[in-house]
Amino acid sequence: MARTVARVIVDALRELDVRHVFGVVGDALNPLTEAIRTTEGLDWVACRHEEAAAFAAGARAQLSGTLGVCMGTVGPGSVHLLNGLYDAAKSRAPVLAICGQVPLAEIGSDYFQEVDNDLLFRDVAVHRATVTSPDQMPRALESAVRAAVTLGGVAVLTVPGDMGDRETTDDRPTRFALDRPVSRPDDASLARAAELLNAASRVTLLVGRGARDARTEVLRTAELLAAPMVLTLKAKEGFEDDNDFQVGQTGLIGNPAAVHALDRGEALLMLGTDFPYRDWYPEDTRVVQIDAREEHLGRRTPVDVGLAGDVGATLSALLPLLEPIADRAHLDDARERFAAWRAGQARLAEPDPEQRLTGKLRAALDNRDHEIRPEALAAAVDAHAADDAVFISDTGMATVWVSRFVTMRGTRRLIGSYNLGSMANAMPQAIGAQLWAPDRQIVAFCGDGGLSMLLGDLMTIRTYRLPVKLVVFDNRRLGMVKLEQEQSGLPEFGTELDNPDFAALATAMGITGIRVVDPADLVDGVRRALDAPGPVLLDVLTNPEEVAVPGRPTVAQGWGFAVAKAKEILPGGLGGTDGSTRADHRRARRR
Repeated sequence: MARTVARVIVDALRELDVRHVFGVVGDALNPLTEAIRTTEGLDWVACRHEEAAAFAAGARAQLSGTLGVCMGTVGPGSVHLLNGLYDAAKSRAPVLAICGQVPLAEIGSDYFQEVDNDLLFRDVAVHRATVTSPDQMPRALESAVRAAVTLGGVAVLTVPGDMGDRETTDDRPTRFALDRPVSRPDDASLARAAELLNAASRVTLLVGRGARDARTEVLRTAELLAAPMVLTLKAKEGFEDDNDFQVGQTGLIGNPAAVHALDRGEALLMLGTDFPYRDWYPEDTRVVQIDAREEHLGRRTPVDVGLAGDVGATLSALLPLLEPIADRAHLDDARERFAAWRAGQARLAEPDPEQRLTGKLRAALDNRDHEIRPEALAAAVDAHAADDAVFISDTGMATVWVSRFVTMRGTRRLIGSYNLGSMANAMPQAIGAQLWAPDRQIVAFCGDGGLSMLLGDLMTIRTYRLPVKLVVFDNRRLGMVKLEQEQSGLPEFGTELDNPDFAALATAMGITGIRVVDPADLVDGVRRALDAPGPVLLDVLTNPEEVAVPGRPTVAQGWGFAVAKAKEILPGGLGGTDGSTRADHRRARRR
C-alpha cells in the first residue's frame, strides 16, 4: 500500500533522527499531526504561540547542528512563525518549517485565511516550495531538507490541507545526501596570507563561531604569533575557557582590553567571523580573513587577503608557512589590561558593593536605593550553575550580563538571538534546548520585557514539566533602549514597564516562583532556584539605572548621558508635575 504525503514526511523526519516537532495544531495540519501521533520516537510539542515554536526549533538546530522542525497551520499560523524563523535564518540554523495552506483548488482565490506562503517566506528561506501533487514526494521533501542542512538556513514546505492524505505514486525510501565538503584555499593564496602575517610584529586574532571546530588550530596560531585573541560573543563557548590568549569581546558589550588589542595590532587575522560593527574594527591595519562563506570576505572591513575555506583546514595549511613571533609584549599587555578590567567588573558583581563605596559618585548616581545589581545576579548564577549548563540570553541588557559575567567553563553552551537581535527569544529557546538535552541544566537570562512578550508559553514549560531555570532581570525597563536613548542625550521615554510579580504569576501556572528584592537574599535565591526540581522562575528586582560602559566610551556618549540624566532628574523635566523625580516614583513603587 502506498504511503500518504503526510506519512512520507513524518517517516523521513524520524529517519533523520528528528525527535520533536514544535507547533500549534490546525485543520490544515491534521494529516501531519495524525501521522506524528502514530509515530513512535517523534513527539509533537504543543506550543501556545507559533513564534515560540519556531524559536524552540531553531534553538535545537543551533545546539545540535541537525535539523529542527516546526509547523504552522494555514494563514495566521504560518505568519506567526516568521520572527522565530528569521532568527534561525540569521543564525544559520537548519530548520524545516512545514506550513498549512488552503485546499488546492482554492489557492489564488483569496480564500478564508489564505496567505501566499511562497511570497511570505521569500526573504527568510533558502528554499521554499508548495506541494501541489503527491507525485512531488519525496523529491520535494528531499530538496527542502538538503537546502536547510547544507546551506544552513530555513526551508519552508507548504502542504495544502487536502494534500496530506493523498497517496504518493513513487513510494521509495528518501535519500538526502547531506555530507558537506571540507575546503581550503589554493597554495598561492596561502602564501600571500603568510607573507602579510610574517611582516607584522604585532598580530591580533578576531575569532568567531565559524572557528569553533578548529580550536586546536586557532590556539596553535595564537601561540605561534603571540597574538591576543578577541572573541565574538558566539565564540565564547568554544574559546573562553582554558585559553591564555583570549581577551574577551569588543563592541558595545565589550571591554577596553579587546579594543586596545585590535587597535594596537599591525595585522588582524579574522577567523570564522562576520562581526558586523564596522566602527569597532581597527583602522590602518592589514587584514587577513578566513571564512567558509566567500560572501563574508571583506564585507565588514577592507581585507588584504581573503581566504575562502574551512578555518581548521585552512589554518592547518597556513601554519607551516608562518614565522614565530618571539616578542610577547603585545599579548602580555592585552592580557594584563583584560585582567585589570575583569577585576573591576568583579567588584561590581558583589551582592551590595555600595556598602564599600559609600560616598563615591558612582553609587550616589546609580544605586542610591541599594537595589540588586544585575552584575551580581549574573555572577551568582555563573558561580552556582552546572559546568555543563546551557545558557540562553534575551536580547538587550541580559546579553551584556551573560557576556561579561558568565564563563563558558567545562562543556557549557551559549545561544541567543545574536544576529537577528529579537526580543522574547530566551524562554522559548529554553524549551527547545531542554528537549534537546533533557539531563542538562538549561538557564535562560530573561529580560522582563522579553519574557512578557511570549508569556503564554510558560504553560508549555509547565505542561511538559521541563526543568528550565528562568532568571528574570526585572529592572522594570526596556534597559538597552533606555541606555541608547540616554547616550544620545535623550531622556528615557516609553521604556518603563509596569510589571506583575513574575514569581507569583509563575506560581499560579504551576511553576516554582522565587522573588528576590534584597541584595542580602540574592545568593540564597539563586541557589534555591538552581537546586529546585522542575521548572523555576527566579524574579530578581535589579537596579534600573545600571550602566554598561562600552569598551571604548566616547565624549559624545558621556555628554549625552549627562544631558539625559539632567532632563530626567531636574524638576520640570521628566519628573512629576509636583517637582518629584523619577527616582522618587521608583522608591514609592517599591514601598
